[in-house]
Amino acid sequence: MLKKMTFAAALATATILSGAASAKTFVFCSEGSPEGFDPGLYTAGTTFDAAAHTVYNRLLEFKKGTTETEPGLAESYETSADGLEYTFKLRSGVKFQTTDYFTPTRDLNADDVIFSYDRQMNKDNPWNQYIAGGSWEYFAGMGFPDLIASIEKVDDMTVKFKLKRKEAPFLANVAMPFASIMSKEYADKLEAAGTKEKLNQQPLGTGPFQFVAYQQDAAIRYKANPDYWGGKQKIDDLVFAITTDAAVRYQKLQAGECHLMPYPNAADVQAMKSNPALTVQEQEGLNIAYVAFNTTQAPFDKVEVRKALSMAVNKQAIVDAVFQGAATPAKNPIPPTMWSYNDAVQDDTYDPEAAKKMLEDAGVKDLSMKVWAMPVARPYMLNARRAAELMQSDFAKVGVNVEIVSYEWAEYLERSKAKDRDGAVILGWTGDNGDPDNFLDTLLGCDAIGGNNRAQWCNKEFDDLVTKAKESSDQAERTKLYEQAQVIFKKEAPWITVDHSLSVVPMRKEVTGFVQSPLGDFAFDGVDLAE
Repeated sequence: MLKKMTFAAALATATILSGAASAKTFVFCSEGSPEGFDPGLYTAGTTFDAAAHTVYNRLLEFKKGTTETEPGLAESYETSADGLEYTFKLRSGVKFQTTDYFTPTRDLNADDVIFSYDRQMNKDNPWNQYIAGGSWEYFAGMGFPDLIASIEKVDDMTVKFKLKRKEAPFLANVAMPFASIMSKEYADKLEAAGTKEKLNQQPLGTGPFQFVAYQQDAAIRYKANPDYWGGKQKIDDLVFAITTDAAVRYQKLQAGECHLMPYPNAADVQAMKSNPALTVQEQEGLNIAYVAFNTTQAPFDKVEVRKALSMAVNKQAIVDAVFQGAATPAKNPIPPTMWSYNDAVQDDTYDPEAAKKMLEDAGVKDLSMKVWAMPVARPYMLNARRAAELMQSDFAKVGVNVEIVSYEWAEYLERSKAKDRDGAVILGWTGDNGDPDNFLDTLLGCDAIGGNNRAQWCNKEFDDLVTKAKESSDQAERTKLYEQAQVIFKKEAPWITVDHSLSVVPMRKEVTGFVQSPLGDFAFDGVDLAE
């Protein structure tokens, strides 16, 4: 029935039924639209919340509220003595979802795992290019194509990964959204029908919720998976009410039209805390906001120009205006709550006069540039337009003229990857696995150019350090290597490091069981609504 409802009717139903014994509908006022529903194709948290954390599972999962892994679709694993082989024993009896568009005939097996990875690493796989212009950005950015030598089916319920080198974060990486396990049987049916694109439009997995319908830029509807291996959820229906404006999300939360919202305006948080109908959860965010120069384009190919522009930005003013103090200026590309953070690094001092002279000494006069501002709120940057306006004013003081540009979110992410992109782009990152590698290599490694490395920055000394670090199993050694890498990063300044923010999640008092994630996801398995 829910599938045929209008968006407004779905929300009305949610409000009426949320306390009813017969059914429970939970409404999440999400901040944006997903790029698609195949987690392997994308890197945005908005998309992961809408697909990976609802419909799918992975071999390992992150334990609620932590960055520790625990069994998921794999009930156990073994690692070889040399650290080059990982053998996963799959959980028996795991069923894929039965929907209006597919009825599975078998349970999860090794074929599904191999399909899910092979399509991302094997250019000859018929699913490697099933979406025009699509790329396995995260898979490539993590270095998996060069890391995985082979994936072998030991038997129907056992899969062996053979690696070309040791990789300390490997187990954490396979718990990440891009490594979600798909149904090969469903994919085979779509391929036979000539409708491969439906894998990205009508997702089907083993997760706690199954997809019902998507109304573009308005609502996504799910229902509890009755056959979920972790047990059927306490809420019957889940609605993502796509609401891009934080003030409107807050209005809906107050009115009971949604139960939980992400990324509130900083100015509203105190009122939320004072509202007896609401609960507010907070924690230090495992995040970074940054401005990435295109270091391959003049004059941003000169380190002294990048340094000068970094010195021109008053980061404290951005923190005060955008976050009302619920953030701290950033100096490193990893957050201070993460192990290996190098506190000895000195930040670029805000000094417009020195910045202006540095630009003149570099022969840069009358510079005009673009600053890209994200169209959506993210935990690390609640209002990119406001931040860009402050930067525009700061740059004007050193003789630099700024044009602020933006695009719809999916287009913004895609365009900003281009190697010939102009100007500097405001973006950020929330750690996906709690490992420094997920920031330093994923965002700044040479392999990530054209993908997550929006600075198009390849520094051999830096790259060698982070590669050596992830090949070591000794955390003390890894820490030293990452500390050295942060020194090089600061010296070369491919980014202006802007802030690390507090993560704030307001919700209705009747919400129970929601656990705030240090990884920034919004997952609703285990959530309930009190009577």
